[in-house]
Amino acid sequence: MKLRIGILQQHNTPNIEHNLKRLAEGVRDLAQRGAQLIVLQELHNSLYFCQVEDVNNFDLAEPIPGPSTNFFGELAKAYGVVIVTSLFERRAAGLYHNTAVVIESDGSIAGKYRKMHIPDDPAYYEKFYFTPGDLGFHPIDTSVGRLGVMVCWDQWYPEAARLMALQGAQMLIYPTAIGYESTDTADEQQRQRTAWTTVQRGHAVANGLPVVAVNRVGHEDDPSGQTGGIEFWGSSFVAGPQGELHYQASDHEEESLVVDIDIAHSEQVRRWWPFLRDRRIDAYQDILKRFVD
Repeated sequence: MKLRIGILQQHNTPNIEHNLKRLAEGVRDLAQRGAQLIVLQELHNSLYFCQVEDVNNFDLAEPIPGPSTNFFGELAKAYGVVIVTSLFERRAAGLYHNTAVVIESDGSIAGKYRKMHIPDDPAYYEKFYFTPGDLGFHPIDTSVGRLGVMVCWDQWYPEAARLMALQGAQMLIYPTAIGYESTDTADEQQRQRTAWTTVQRGHAVANGLPVVAVNRVGHEDDPSGQTGGIEFWGSSFVAGPQGELHYQASDHEEESLVVDIDIAHSEQVRRWWPFLRDRRIDAYQDILKRFVD
C-alpha cells in the first residue's frame, strides 16, 4: 500500500489568525500535490507559549470538538485528506491537555491522543500547562491506515512506541516543537538534534514501522527575557521500517513536502527481523518499576 504523506514545517507568529491562514494554505497546497495524510507540528496555532509560566496563556486553550477541529475538519473535507493536528485542549476549568486530534477526510474527528510524557525544563515549562494524558497509547483508525499518534516528548520513550506497535499501528507519528536552548554550545546543539533523530529511527527499526516527525522551525523569543529564546531546529523527517531516511527537512528553513512510503513493506521487514516474535514477555516484569535496585 503506497501512502503519500504531506509534511508542513513552519515558523509561527504571535498572530493566530495569520498562523491558521498559512496552515490552511499549506494544507491546500499539499493536497493538490497528492498528499493523502498531512501531519502538522506541535501546538501549531500559536507561538510556543510554554517558555514562561503565565496563567493568561490558558486563554489559548479550547474545547475538543471546538473552533480548531471545525476549521481543520472543513479543510480535510474540502480536500479529501486526513490531517493530524496538535491543539491546546481545555477539558474543564483548570484542566488542560496537549492533545493531538486526527481529522478524517470527511471532516469528522477520527480520534485524539493526549500527550502522556510532559517535560519541565528551562524554556519548556509544560507541566505548568498540561495534565498528563489519560487516554493511554492507542492507535487511531483512519481511511489511510491505523495511526500511532503521539506528541513531542513522547518520542523519546521506546515503551510508548512499542505499545502503539503492539496494537497494530501501521506508522508512528510525532507532532513536535523542539529546539536549541540559547546557552548551549554549537556542538551540544548538534548532539541533541542528532540524538532526536536517532532515537526515533530506533523506534522505526525496533517496531518495523515508518516514523513521521514534524517539527516547527525558526526563532521564538522568551517573553520573560530570562533566556535567549528557542531556536526550533526543524529537521522534520520520514523514516522507513529499517530506520532509513526517506527525507529530512532543513534545520532552519520552512518546508512543505510530500513523501511516498510503502506501508506494506513493514510486513516484509518484520519477516526478516521478527523482533515481536522473539520478545521475552515472560521476563519483562521489572519494566513497570521506576528503577530496578
